[in-house]
Amino acid sequence: MSFPVIAAGAAGLLICLQQALMMNVGFTRSRLGVGAGTGDDRTLERRMRRHANLAENAALFIAALALAELAGAPSLLLLGVTGLFVVARISHAIGFVSEAGSHLVGGGGTFLALRAAGAAGTALSGFVLGAYLLYLAIGSGAAPV
Repeated sequence: MSFPVIAAGAAGLLICLQQALMMNVGFTRSRLGVGAGTGDDRTLERRMRRHANLAENAALFIAALALAELAGAPSLLLLGVTGLFVVARISHAIGFVSEAGSHLVGGGGTFLALRAAGAAGTALSGFVLGAYLLYLAIGSGAAPV
C-alpha cells in the first residue's frame, strides 16, 4: 500500500484555503469588535459561511479520496473528482463575496451562479467518489465479521 499522494496534495491545498478563509473571518471579527456570532454584520456572516461550508465538506471528501486512492482507484478518476471539488469550493467561496450570492439581495447573478455551480460541483464530486467507494465495498466480496 503506497502513500496517497493525490489525497495528500488535495488536503494540502484545501487546508491552505481553509486557513485563508479562517484568517479572513478573524480579521473581520477584530475590525468589527465581534467576539462571537455575527454581530448582525452581513459581511462577517458571509465570511463565516464561506469558511464553515468548506470545513463541512472538505474533511469528508479528503477521507473518502484517501480511501479510494489506497484501494487503487484509477489516477484519472481521482484527479478528476479532486479537480472538480477544488474548483467547486473556490467557485462557492467567490459566490459568497457578494450579498447577491449569499443573501440573494440585488443584482449580481454571476455571484449566485458561482455559488450554485460550486454547490453542484461539490455534490457531483462527492456522489462520484461515494458511488465508487460503494462499488468497491460491495464488489469486494468481503463478508462482514
